[in-house]
Amino acid sequence: MPGPEPLPAGSSVSSPPGLELSPFRAVRYTTRDRSVLARLTSPAYDLIDPEGREALERTDPHNVVRLILPRADPGGGHDRYSQAARTLAAWREHGILAADAQPGLYVYEMTDGSTSTRGLVGAVGLADPAAGIILPHEDTMPGPVADRLALTTATSANFEPIVLVYDGGGEATEVVHGRVSDPPLISMTGADGVTHRVWPVVDATTIARIAADLAGHTAVIADGHHRYASYLLQQRHCHAKGAGPGPWDRGLAYLVATGAHGPQVQAIHRVLPALPLARAVESVARVMKVRPVSLSADGAEGLLAAQPRTCFLLTDGRSWYLLTDPDPAAVDAAVQRRRSAAWRTLDVTIAHHLLIRSVWKVSDDEAGVSFGHDVASTLAAVRGGGTALLLRPTPAESVLAVARNGERMPRKSTLFVPKPRNGLLLRAYAEEI
Repeated sequence: MPGPEPLPAGSSVSSPPGLELSPFRAVRYTTRDRSVLARLTSPAYDLIDPEGREALERTDPHNVVRLILPRADPGGGHDRYSQAARTLAAWREHGILAADAQPGLYVYEMTDGSTSTRGLVGAVGLADPAAGIILPHEDTMPGPVADRLALTTATSANFEPIVLVYDGGGEATEVVHGRVSDPPLISMTGADGVTHRVWPVVDATTIARIAADLAGHTAVIADGHHRYASYLLQQRHCHAKGAGPGPWDRGLAYLVATGAHGPQVQAIHRVLPALPLARAVESVARVMKVRPVSLSADGAEGLLAAQPRTCFLLTDGRSWYLLTDPDPAAVDAAVQRRRSAAWRTLDVTIAHHLLIRSVWKVSDDEAGVSFGHDVASTLAAVRGGGTALLLRPTPAESVLAVARNGERMPRKSTLFVPKPRNGLLLRAYAEEI
């Protein structure tokens, strides 16, 4: 995560005393029609490939993808960020979007088959990681941070919440689980079959109970590290310009307790487009056991899950190799010994520090390594050449342990699912000034 930018003399940005989730007036699509909402909303911005972006644009002229992944004005008068601001203003002016009458928190439930994830959406008080209130667990890259910062700065809005995980078990958890038996304010099902339901919490006494409960907790960023980094940078910019306290001191967040209704963790796979499979296999044999396996894409995750310890699959989509038993001396030489055992033994740590950097000597940046959020998309990325490195999911307990040690996992280490649906709850600064 980027370090704080220096501020002029006399400027300061203070972290809140504890975890704070403030009410806000959500900006929402005015339609209540479930099928229309499904056409207007979208998956998370970082899960949308170019083809998916075009498909969403064709689905409806008011699909939220035009805000989260805007295009420049075709006439050349506005860049894509200012075009998003113009689009947001036009949609509000024409009643496509409108703010709720009362500020509140929002109970948000996502149901995928028999599994439900429940939490609270609100405006979280921004805290530097050094304060120990909101802890990242992954590294970030400057490009995506700059992109999200430019969008937020141009629009003065948060279009999709970051996802925070905390221990839960108190008043806030009770409110979340008690509210889901009421008729929801929003209910819709996406194309992926996940049902999303939202309930407002506007009672001042209930909001005060939630605030008192959360104040003593620490949260870990489960999803949205780049967006949170952009929140912090915008806050610093505003304070450096003398803006004082304001909506830039908060950011849209979805806070979920661990446990039965917490998010699940899936793996994010690696694509090394310039590394031929034969060279990858030959060099990795010096530090791990390599076994060719007869496998199809459908069996990849099952084979990985069946292994008791660190393992990977290497493939170009045609040939498959199972990697197991990393050499302890090689691991020690590749990773930083001053880090905790929880960090040193993560599969994703060994993947990046031992394999990608030390053995294959691939530049661990946006040009050298890309990512696949499922096996199918990962294999599609290497059809024209290169190597796919498939990983097991990182257990949620390991993610929390690493974050609480103040450590960072490599970027894109975890995929917490399901992700909130974009477009259901937006946050506009103008509603809080």
